[in-house]
Amino acid sequence: MKSKLVLFFFILVLIITPTVIHAQDTVWRVFDTGKLDSLNSTVLKEKRLIQVFVPPAYKPGSADKYDVLYVLDGGNWNTGLILKVRRFLEDERYIPPMIIVSIMGIDRNKDLTPTRIEGWNTSGGAANFLAFIKDELIPHINKNYPSNGDNTLWGHSLGGLFVVNALLNAPQAFKSYIAVDPSLWWDNCYIQKMAPGKLPALAGSNTTLFISGREGKEGAVMKIDSMDLVLQQMAPAGLMWKNIAYPDETHSSVRLKSIYDGLKFSYGWQNGSIDFHPRSGIIRKNDTVRVWYFGDTVNVHYTLNGAEPTRASEIIQPEILLTEAATVTVKQFTRRARYDKMKSGVFAAGKTLQPVAKPARIRPGGFRYAYYEVDSSQFQQLKGLTPQQTGITDSAFNPEKLPRKNNYALLIDGWLETKEDGYYIFVLDADTGSRLYLNDQLLIRWAGSSANRTSSYILPLKKGFYQFRLEYLHKNENFGLRLSYIIPSAIQAKDPTPVPVNLQYSRR
Repeated sequence: MKSKLVLFFFILVLIITPTVIHAQDTVWRVFDTGKLDSLNSTVLKEKRLIQVFVPPAYKPGSADKYDVLYVLDGGNWNTGLILKVRRFLEDERYIPPMIIVSIMGIDRNKDLTPTRIEGWNTSGGAANFLAFIKDELIPHINKNYPSNGDNTLWGHSLGGLFVVNALLNAPQAFKSYIAVDPSLWWDNCYIQKMAPGKLPALAGSNTTLFISGREGKEGAVMKIDSMDLVLQQMAPAGLMWKNIAYPDETHSSVRLKSIYDGLKFSYGWQNGSIDFHPRSGIIRKNDTVRVWYFGDTVNVHYTLNGAEPTRASEIIQPEILLTEAATVTVKQFTRRARYDKMKSGVFAAGKTLQPVAKPARIRPGGFRYAYYEVDSSQFQQLKGLTPQQTGITDSAFNPEKLPRKNNYALLIDGWLETKEDGYYIFVLDADTGSRLYLNDQLLIRWAGSSANRTSSYILPLKKGFYQFRLEYLHKNENFGLRLSYIIPSAIQAKDPTPVPVNLQYSRR
């Protein structure tokens, strides 16, 4: 069954995806230079340098705002690696575009350590450094860069020690804390002793903590296991945390996997994709309709009564069986509620749509189409306008070869012949405002997006002829028109195909 679902999804993508294909890059020319900035710290009584990297797509003056990742021990050693991994994660849609603030170090032994110990002459300055970040640096970024105030703190080694210390002492400053092979051995496990008194303040905070380390004796020296034990015993509800030990890594190499896994855990998007088909339709009394779910199932829940799913709702399955009218609502939960995704579809109780008598003087070979070159203000007022082009949607018809690439309309009408009794699924990839009708009954009103291009509708039909009308309004050059359907005998195989030209009728 799983292989069939994958096959259906693959076929569906082939049918509904525009034929414009972008070749893979052969030359990679992306330069993250960032902006070198500084501020005079009253707390630290010194000038501190930072380097700020805004998302490449950001346009100065726009209203776009972004999450911010603050990187300790800044510079190419850590920030350069993070920039590369960040770009990959964004391309794979595991994290949103974000600002990266690289915090340059001066004396890391002083700034990153919470207490003074013998042999570390300048140690113990973490409280001041945390105050600098919280009270001076973050306000500076919020004022001068397109920040939305959602902050993540990343640190490695002593920086990881600082991250855990910051979680306990400034739990509201950051939404996520990523501690990479943290030096939790510091001062006879000072952090582990302090944690029990601090953790209760994190109750209900919806904060995330990701700690990584290494397997083996060298990893054990960092004393991460003792912090893990404290968290197991005392982590309050609302603190979402994970501790992972990687095999066959060094204190330096562990950064790579930790950046990738840490950021993914902090957002919990699971590729951020949810989709199900058919999206809506008609169910006859005593029938069963199958709804297929595509996408990651982790942290995805659903309801059938129109209520918004919660984490206690049913966990999504590859197939949902509907035996009566239902409103299917699917929700993917992330670590940040504003990135949660939800889709709904209404399946109404109804009867088989009846065919019409075969009209006189109709011929197979394609529907009729009329092509109008219009601007957006005319999309809803095509009646009375003269089309620039008319024709038949035969095997040679291709919307991508029409004169305009955007701002045009297509009215396609005629009669569709069905050869079987049973449930049909119509699948439409279109542009905003487009509508699909059978016998003047609206099936699909397309209201998708770049990430949600496919609409679908299921309904029972009989053998015979149905009035067909498609109103396609093309505004966005990146969208395209694709229509396919699944006939009753192909539903089990989940095999959508273009409507055959010999089943499309029109008057000539």
